[in-house]
Amino acid sequence: MLVLALPIWHGARTGQRKVFKRVKKFSVWHNASMSAAILFGGLCMPGALSSEARASTMASPDERTRMKDALVNDAAIPTIAPQGYDVTIVVFSDYQCPYCRKLHGDLKQLLATDRKVRVVYRDWPIFGGASREAARAAMASRYQGKYAAFNDALMSGPVKLDQADIRQAATRAGVDWARLQADLARNQPVIDTALRKTNQLAEMIGLTGTPGLVIGDYLIPGAIDAATLRGTVQKARQSARTANTRR
Repeated sequence: MLVLALPIWHGARTGQRKVFKRVKKFSVWHNASMSAAILFGGLCMPGALSSEARASTMASPDERTRMKDALVNDAAIPTIAPQGYDVTIVVFSDYQCPYCRKLHGDLKQLLATDRKVRVVYRDWPIFGGASREAARAAMASRYQGKYAAFNDALMSGPVKLDQADIRQAATRAGVDWARLQADLARNQPVIDTALRKTNQLAEMIGLTGTPGLVIGDYLIPGAIDAATLRGTVQKARQSARTANTRR
């Protein structure tokens, strides 16, 4: 699968949807003058747009900065941040999505060998009530310091979840179920607001399903294999280094 690397902060405020089967690679931050409009499942490049249309799809520099910060920095969202990390991956996933499970395994392998990758886990429950229940429980497990273990247990369990499956995953992860329920009740506004923000961000950057990845400045709407994951991380790392050198 080819990787999409669009100027995601430029056109994000349009709220337009995109459906990708095959996508091309474009530079993101280093082609700052490029704006992209995604229309009816295809990619409409700036050359095909009027100057008025291009202007309408572009966010201002301040808006792009705020959106990027909202995407990667949120105290309510589970994050793994090793010391000295130089690449951030934002993962949009659903516990009942089979492609998300494959990606989860590849991501675990990446983190085991690359100690400079930060991961922001944006639970995006789009497959119904059981997905939402699992996402809320996983987020509440942060208060026990168990998110990583619970996330892994949920991704390793049955694809079709019910409450019993979620509780069994919690047990395998060493989560105190009674405390989890108390944390859920106590922190419900924080958790529900975080899930709502994740849904809004997913829509703003044009995701239409899970999984979705933002690796550095590269947007990948869909499943990728392990080699593409590693390659995109390296590309994002190199892009960041080049940008830092130019400053």
